[in-house]
Amino acid sequence: MNSWVRVIVGALAAATVTAATACAPASLPVDVGPAPTSSASQAPFQVQGTSGAPPTLEYQKPFDVVRSGSRSVWPGTGDVLERDDPVLLNLYAQDGRDGTELQNTFRTAPVAYTMTEGSLGNNLFEALEGKRVGARLSLIEEQDGVPVLLVVDVLPARASGVEAPAPAKNLPQVRLDDLGVPEVRIPRGAEPPSRLVVHPLIRGSGPQVRAGQILTVEFTAVRWSDGSVVDTTWTEGTPPQSAEIGIGRLVEGWDQGLVEQTVGSQVLLVVPPQQAYANTKSRLAGETLVYVVDILDAHQLDPHKAGAEEEPQKKEG
Repeated sequence: MNSWVRVIVGALAAATVTAATACAPASLPVDVGPAPTSSASQAPFQVQGTSGAPPTLEYQKPFDVVRSGSRSVWPGTGDVLERDDPVLLNLYAQDGRDGTELQNTFRTAPVAYTMTEGSLGNNLFEALEGKRVGARLSLIEEQDGVPVLLVVDVLPARASGVEAPAPAKNLPQVRLDDLGVPEVRIPRGAEPPSRLVVHPLIRGSGPQVRAGQILTVEFTAVRWSDGSVVDTTWTEGTPPQSAEIGIGRLVEGWDQGLVEQTVGSQVLLVVPPQQAYANTKSRLAGETLVYVVDILDAHQLDPHKAGAEEEPQKKEG
């Protein structure tokens, strides 16, 4: 299957809510009217809705695909997608014969890919090439006699916003490489704080995170005691992590520190043992942990999916 339709099939298996030790604006806060009629079909195909939410598709059923193609519903304003970049997508697809929903990652969590033909398929790669983070695209294709109507939202793969003042000298300092990977330096000789420290490093312009939402993040976790990395998503082949925030499924430091932060932000958390893994059998039970968290997306879990997936557990790290 050499089309973007295989991306939908892969996403159905991959877009599950996973646990993070905790686990760019995720979307443009604007209303959009109908998209232009797609030139890929003789039938009208309109996409309506706001960013950050599943789109509404309007078309005559059954939909008749004359020619496969793609169009921009709206452009993005973030970074341009380039080959080999990480790509984070929300996908919404319908069977054009009767409107049956084929895929909806707004109900679960966004799906990570790499900006290559092998990861995305040729057609979706070509549709995304040169587009910017924040864009919404519509695509039409027929696969095995099924007219598939797909809407794709391009989410940021790293924090993006206004840089905030650096932490105080007695707190960990963070440096980012060109790809946004954080390096955490623990202040030499400093005692770890006894209370939770929450310090935004980058202030994103997205909506505030609310308790009960699915949070999708990149993160790095470091021991205060020796500065060693104990967990990170910033390694090749490791996708961003997603989990419900603020309801006790993650360590307390995450639940307290990330709720009410804005999507797009990068947040430094210094989490003392009592708000991390104290009184557990974890190898990190006595550790003060330092997290650098890029908040990529936050949205409400579909209540029909609640309980359908295995409940996330608090991981070490």
